[in-house]
Amino acid sequence: MEEIEIYLDTAKEMMEKAVSHAKVELAKIRAGKAMPSMLDGLMVVYYGAPTPINQVASVSTPDARTIFIKPWEKSIIGEIEKAIINSDLGFNPQNDGENIIINVPQLTEERRVQLAKQAKGVTEDGKVSVRNARKEANDELKKLLKEGVSEDAIKAAEDDVQALTDTYTKKMDDLLALKEKEIMTV
Repeated sequence: MEEIEIYLDTAKEMMEKAVSHAKVELAKIRAGKAMPSMLDGLMVVYYGAPTPINQVASVSTPDARTIFIKPWEKSIIGEIEKAIINSDLGFNPQNDGENIIINVPQLTEERRVQLAKQAKGVTEDGKVSVRNARKEANDELKKLLKEGVSEDAIKAAEDDVQALTDTYTKKMDDLLALKEKEIMTV
């Protein structure tokens, strides 16, 4: 029975990671309001090595439409601008010689629909990960059945795995509903 618990814990851990990953990816989808997290994952070439932007500058939002980037070294301003322009964020950075300012434009209805579709894709990928965790757990449980563990214990464990799957799928749906509401709110 201890082996069954291990597989259930592993499945739960994998599903938890899928939800966490989806949260991180959804946070990157901008919903019209300026947030420092919009630049998470943006890499800047710093002394020849790709470095996250938050490790070479402070990123803040003085208001709902502006992102303010203050590099720790003035020499890197050009690299930060280049990274922002080359990203798929669609921002047009301006610098005053010491800081970089990004004005976040108001989202159009068409862009909101696009972002909602993108959010749906992210959560769908998360659901696929949850289902893959379920499949792996069920495959391991079937191996235990062949090793002589009782059929009733395996059936109960499979029911537990399905309950976990349902719980984490619901969490993905809830994340999507929140993000869609955030995106579609003008």
